[in-house]
Amino acid sequence: MAILKHISERIENKKIDYLRYNFTQIEKNALAIFFDLAQEFGGIEDFYNLCVAIPKSFFNLNARLYLIDPKLNALTLFATTEEQGYELHTPPPDDVKPNERPYYTDNKHLVLTIRGKKYLIDQLPFHIEDNVLGFLEVYPVDEIDAHKELFFEKYANRIGFRLHNKFLVEKNIEHLRFIRSLVADIEHNVIVPNMVYKLFLRRLRAKVMKNIEIEKLLSEYSAKGQCDKANLETLLKELADVNAGLTGELENIEKHYKNMSLFIETLFRKSHFDQGRLTLRTKPCNMKKDVVQPQLERYIEQFKEAGISIDDRLSSIPDEEIINVVDVGLMAQVYANLFSNAFKYTQEIFTETGEKKKYIAYGYEIIKDFFGPGKDGVKYNVFSSGLHIPPEEREKIFEEEYRGTNVLGKPGTGHGLAFIKNAVEIHGGVAGYEATKYGNNFYFILPK
Repeated sequence: MAILKHISERIENKKIDYLRYNFTQIEKNALAIFFDLAQEFGGIEDFYNLCVAIPKSFFNLNARLYLIDPKLNALTLFATTEEQGYELHTPPPDDVKPNERPYYTDNKHLVLTIRGKKYLIDQLPFHIEDNVLGFLEVYPVDEIDAHKELFFEKYANRIGFRLHNKFLVEKNIEHLRFIRSLVADIEHNVIVPNMVYKLFLRRLRAKVMKNIEIEKLLSEYSAKGQCDKANLETLLKELADVNAGLTGELENIEKHYKNMSLFIETLFRKSHFDQGRLTLRTKPCNMKKDVVQPQLERYIEQFKEAGISIDDRLSSIPDEEIINVVDVGLMAQVYANLFSNAFKYTQEIFTETGEKKKYIAYGYEIIKDFFGPGKDGVKYNVFSSGLHIPPEEREKIFEEEYRGTNVLGKPGTGHGLAFIKNAVEIHGGVAGYEATKYGNNFYFILPK
């Protein structure tokens, strides 16, 4: 009942406020249509343009909407009624800034600060100061009076509250989309590879059973007095072979466990779920030793069984070490996806000399000034032989759930390349594809 009483009191206060505002019918219509269309338009871009369209449609005043750009953490232009002379996502003039109260510039523009909801500020997907989301600039205002100024002040307040709600909705949508993507990452890079444990355990059990069989034979020979030197040497040799196999399987399990633990730690990181996006834990590492080689070892037996060779002569790997500051877990999954795709899609080709080849190559190269003067990039490549991806599909292959027409008959989700693109871009890099001689090269470039 206390809550209902508080709400009833606020309603009565608002009745008094609106009597004091004494808005004209046109002003009331402007607010009503703003509310109606703010609910009707689902897209955030539509809402931005609605904010500037209301002053133009009802009062024949131009308007510009400046908001905090989350990527730049600075005020930029998001919408304007003027088609020429103003480019979106550019900063406001130096003399136009948010203020506690509405104010006028020298060229007779009214500037109204837009604020969010104080109690929900920490829920926004970006940082703001003093509760300021941006400001609305209305012009020209030669004949504006105190009453009209009050109307636009209240209009700016309503923009702020609606905008805050829109940001929260967008954040939740992005969060849910990210969770869905993360579930696909977990399935692709943890659940499916984890099934390899069954193979390791089956082979381990077979070798343990062989050891039990040898133990029984030794017991029988000993009981019958048949444990001569020849029999003993034969059994000891079998025992040594089995133990070597057990050691190998144990090493496989340990490697797989280490890799799965890295992937689980990376994908189930609490900060991912808190922020609704992949977050980084970077450290300097030797990319070849710490990232590439462990993932190659996971697939090397599968490459051999599929008749896929690894051509070191074409791998472009210099002897020198390249140290990158990266999230090892995410970069390991990037290579896991690239090698997994190479295993599934590598095809046999004929060289110019008529030689049949089915191979992959991997490595890196330095690209001078790729990220600007004095900012070199390191390009990491994973090449596989086969038919080129059709030109019309090359721009789409990094999109979520997109699969090329040349691989529809093979297992896959269309998620691996989208994950690679995302993981590389949050490192400040770019991911791409290029058709090369004899096949396809997937690459990513990171700042050196």
